[in-house]
Amino acid sequence: MIALALMLFSGLAHANLDPECESIAAAGPPADYDEQSQADYLLNFGAMAFSFSPLHAPVPHEPGHGTAGLELMIKPNLSCERRLVLGYTKTEDTNKGPVIPRPRLSMSLPAWGNVVPYVSLGYLPPITAMGFRAVLISAEVGAGVPFDSGMQLGGRYHATLFKVISDIATPFSEEDTIYLDFLMGSTFGLDLMAGYEVGNFTPYTAVGFTDVSTFFYVGEDSAVGNNHDPYAGITFSLGTQARLGEVVDLGAEFYTAPGIIYTGRLRGSYAF
Repeated sequence: MIALALMLFSGLAHANLDPECESIAAAGPPADYDEQSQADYLLNFGAMAFSFSPLHAPVPHEPGHGTAGLELMIKPNLSCERRLVLGYTKTEDTNKGPVIPRPRLSMSLPAWGNVVPYVSLGYLPPITAMGFRAVLISAEVGAGVPFDSGMQLGGRYHATLFKVISDIATPFSEEDTIYLDFLMGSTFGLDLMAGYEVGNFTPYTAVGFTDVSTFFYVGEDSAVGNNHDPYAGITFSLGTQARLGEVVDLGAEFYTAPGIIYTGRLRGSYAF
């Protein structure tokens, strides 16, 4: 998920290199390659992989009702070109955990006229799996307005705090001791949403702005990888919410921060 700016070690001759990336590394970095930009991208990618996208329609539930379930955040694997650092001599281990679960609880409050407010909470406890230990907490507050035509409009505020402990930076050679690295970060933002209810399905779209902050500590040498260009920009969501029967509520979504991450997310919930 992440990278480090370890320019102090750029002169080492035997950096740890993923065999899958050897041919690309041998060709050398492209003309526009920049060490700091590569590190910034990896930090931004790691943070946006945990951001709290909608995964629901502008009006997620009837007033006084809600859902409790599990979200699956699909984290795409990065190419060698994105993982190679130190002048294309070393790869970062960013492709752990292709699917990250996040338990999710959402509740609509009593309506204010035609406006339906809601709150949601997501929490992943500190568990170790797939080569890393992560803990995160996410929340959103929002409101939507349903129309007789089936149209829905709404807006929401969301925020996520997370930390990851794992061997992300990797040793400089296979014989070196493996040290755990520490990544901490946050995302927060605002979305405007529109949807249209058709039977049991409500396709929707969201356009918003999300801001990223990160802190990365390299366990091997106690260096701190600074993010010189934290992402602060547009996000897009395109998805659908489906209500199947009385107690099954599903969500599927394509989510992107252009130039940083393009991914999908799924949600299965019990409706009450």
